[in-house]
Amino acid sequence: MNLNDLQNLSDHFKNTPKMPVLFLGHGSPMNAIEENQFVRGFRQAANEITRPNAILCISAHWFTNGTMVTAMNLPQTIHDFGGFPQALFDVQYPAPGDPELAKETAELLAPVLVEEDHSWGLDHGAWSVIRHMYPEADIPVVQMSIDYTKPPQYHFDLAKKLNRLREKGILIIGSGNIVHNLRLIDWRNINTVGAGWDWAIEAREKTNSWLLDGNFQPIIDYHKQGTSLQYAIPTPDHYLPLIYSLGLKDRSENLSLFNDELIGGSLSMTSVRIG
Repeated sequence: MNLNDLQNLSDHFKNTPKMPVLFLGHGSPMNAIEENQFVRGFRQAANEITRPNAILCISAHWFTNGTMVTAMNLPQTIHDFGGFPQALFDVQYPAPGDPELAKETAELLAPVLVEEDHSWGLDHGAWSVIRHMYPEADIPVVQMSIDYTKPPQYHFDLAKKLNRLREKGILIIGSGNIVHNLRLIDWRNINTVGAGWDWAIEAREKTNSWLLDGNFQPIIDYHKQGTSLQYAIPTPDHYLPLIYSLGLKDRSENLSLFNDELIGGSLSMTSVRIG
């Protein structure tokens, strides 16, 4: 990024104290329309930070070959799920986009080639949580995709390039789940908070310990951490948003957990605040 790019970033956004970074365990799409302790946690997280100028969201549900950013003025609300009540499909979250933020995000990530996308919108990994935080839908939201061809270390390192945005009032949110194995859900306890298989409990305890200790390398190298992590992360899509959030942490910043519960045996709602 050259001096002209930095000037453009300064012109478009006001300087702010450094914004926190969030990783949100988004769980079931039904959290978008239900009232429970987790959505209260999302609202509390928003109430405890400065109102952002815009939001950049890295969602588990936009997995692409290469990296993309939404660059339209009015992103559509994407209902990327099936088998849920009509009330969930009726939800719209008409937050504006921010083509300038999309462009500047792409410039920050150079020399990685980032495609400005005009067809995606906001998937439920983004709007199902952000609508609880900012229900007026009056804060611009841009999504950045996850390149499925790259390893975790790549995503951790790429995230560091986005740190400049935090000084311009941009709230960066990773949205996924640390423990996320849909094939092994305990349907009898799908709504029971605290219900977890032994391997899920172990995976949560391990990752929480690494998070709170600031020991991120085992989190990045999750595939080397034994059976419990293999069960917890059968595919990387819901896990990699956490890697982006952790890549943005400065050494001096605090890290705290909230919504730290298992549900349905094989899902965790554990969420992270940095800064």
